[in-house]
Amino acid sequence: MFTKTLTVLLLCLTSLSFHAVAKPIASDELNVMPLMNGQTLPSAQVKTLAGETVDLLTLTDGKPSIIFFYRGGWCPFCNSQMGQLKEIEPKLIEMGFQLIGISPDSPEKLKASMIDQDLSYTLLSDTDLNAMQAFGLAYYTSEKTTKRYLAKLKLDNLLKVTPEGDKRLVLPVPAIYISDAKGLIHFQYVNPNFRVRPAAKLIETAASLVPM
Repeated sequence: MFTKTLTVLLLCLTSLSFHAVAKPIASDELNVMPLMNGQTLPSAQVKTLAGETVDLLTLTDGKPSIIFFYRGGWCPFCNSQMGQLKEIEPKLIEMGFQLIGISPDSPEKLKASMIDQDLSYTLLSDTDLNAMQAFGLAYYTSEKTTKRYLAKLKLDNLLKVTPEGDKRLVLPVPAIYISDAKGLIHFQYVNPNFRVRPAAKLIETAASLVPM
């Protein structure tokens, strides 16, 4: 009886390890709980430029990937990073990687970013926050920041209700994840300070160390 119970328990734990549970939206950028090295990419429903819903795992299955989360095409620091990644994209492709950017921007705004920056890599829309929560990167902006961003930038992001009942803008802490063909994360860079992004050379070097 004990052996049977232990077997069932082990099977349940094994099953749980393959299905990442979406993490709650953090109270602020300092309290996010991001996925770490050694974990695997989670399942998350996102949208393509055409507005079609796809699972991130389907896009990364069997493909070494570099996934970066950014706040939106309205963010100058994000645009600068996207330009830097564009410059090293040929080298990343040569190493066998695909480059994927994820933000809360709508598919329409993603198209504008693709045109404005002449990008060729994949951009995905996460308006429902599925990927951001699956990776543990989503957080509520402060009341002051929410009001300032909405007024100055005229964002159309959906506001979310905090546990306290306040409506706030939700953004991802900017992050970079590098995974192998099996979805195992070998490198991650997550910084609550959205003004600081990893150098392109660091990403290129980290990618070169991932076993193919």
